[in-house]
Amino acid sequence: MSAGRGITAAFLSQKEFAAPSQAYEVLPFRHTRLPAVPDQVLVTSGVGEFLFLSEDDFGRLTGGTLEPGTELYRDLRTRQIVCDAERGPFLQGLAAQQRTRKHFVTEDPALHIFVLTLRCDHRCHYCQVSPRRPSERGFDMDDETADAALDRVFESEAETLTIEFQGGESALAFPLMRRIVEQAAERARRAGRRVRFVMATTLHLMTDEMLVFCRDYGIELSTSLDGPEHVHDANRPNGTRDSFERTVGGVARAREICGHDRVAALATITRHGLRYPRETVDTYLELGFESIALRPISPFGFAVKSRRKLGYTSDEYLRFYREALDYLIEVNLAGRRIEESYATLLLTRILTPFPTGYVDLQSPAAAGRNVLVYNYDGGVYVSDEGRMLAEMGDDRFRMGSVHDSLTDLRQSNAMKVIKEAGDAEKLPVCSECAFVPYCGADPVLNVATQGDPVGHRPTSEFCHRHTGLFRIVFELLAARDPGVLRVFLSWMTRRDVSELAAAGYRA
Repeated sequence: MSAGRGITAAFLSQKEFAAPSQAYEVLPFRHTRLPAVPDQVLVTSGVGEFLFLSEDDFGRLTGGTLEPGTELYRDLRTRQIVCDAERGPFLQGLAAQQRTRKHFVTEDPALHIFVLTLRCDHRCHYCQVSPRRPSERGFDMDDETADAALDRVFESEAETLTIEFQGGESALAFPLMRRIVEQAAERARRAGRRVRFVMATTLHLMTDEMLVFCRDYGIELSTSLDGPEHVHDANRPNGTRDSFERTVGGVARAREICGHDRVAALATITRHGLRYPRETVDTYLELGFESIALRPISPFGFAVKSRRKLGYTSDEYLRFYREALDYLIEVNLAGRRIEESYATLLLTRILTPFPTGYVDLQSPAAAGRNVLVYNYDGGVYVSDEGRMLAEMGDDRFRMGSVHDSLTDLRQSNAMKVIKEAGDAEKLPVCSECAFVPYCGADPVLNVATQGDPVGHRPTSEFCHRHTGLFRIVFELLAARDPGVLRVFLSWMTRRDVSELAAAGYRA
């Protein structure tokens, strides 16, 4: 039938959608057993679909004794774990889902991080850089470096460009930030492109004039709030010993001028903070936040010196995280919306084929591919962690200079290391892991913690922590509790639980 000049559209024949024939093929899959889900086997497909099977049903799958036409067979076929002889549109759909999940591989860098200064008014114990005093000179990005970095930004053909300002304390270099924002906004306007801005700041040094500028240019503000006052002040000391009080005041002023939804916060969890999962959540609730990010401490830069004092094991963090997550679910079911942003990210990766853009969970690794970091001194790095590693004396993830073209930067030796060690599906142990469709590869972290870009999974903190996080999420999905599923769906869709009549994912 005709569908327009020169174009012919044809429908697939009825047999393509008919019931499966008796012959079938088992497609590649991975599996694991979760301690909290007895007598069940979690099976995941190559494109991230999943299913919990009884031990008997798992035996039928692995033993080749499935009966086409049964509910079990249909469930496995729907999850792309088995395929019948009449493949029809099946493999086309499989390929489309994989293209969607890995679409980021084809994209230019979207996130561009400008490290404006190393100067800071705080001395946070877990800081990833070696901060400099506010009065020190020689640690700010100059105009020439900023202009060259901006040229690299606009060489990228990403649909939406994000420029994120970091430090040190970005407010100490606000005139430079203002200059970059104004130039970027004008270049985007002339080119008909979209650019968004994010500023990482303590908010302590932000004047009303600065906040008005942020409001006028739609700059999103990201700050740190580590929980109750005594935890925050212990983690993030400042010269006047009132960091929590001034942060809370800064949040209030920023919301008043820029808008409530323009201010976000994250909590870095230290050994001291591990004792207060519910209190940390309560602090965010009291301040009216609808999102909390429970971030573990980082093994980079200045933070390494404090690790013995502030550090903990992955198991300790996972116990903290589970208690906080259970409490967050309880709070949401009671009518107060607040999400845990990392759980939302994991759920999105598990329950949808859409990429999340989170660099640490991309495979192939997105460092240097979808994110670039422009240091104050003109160095360009594959990620902020790559920059931190250079501060520790290892500059293998330095791509080059802001004066190098984007093409040259992407062909650097640093990117060769990322490409060789950045495909999780090909890494030892990862290739067989049931969670690998949702996980990523992080050669930078592997170098920082194990001295090798490939790393060693049995002793990898990243692997241990993320395996634990995936287990927590899948255990909650396996329980099929309607309330929990409604909370998860509300986080993924940014809607209140009360708006969702029912939710679920057959597992």
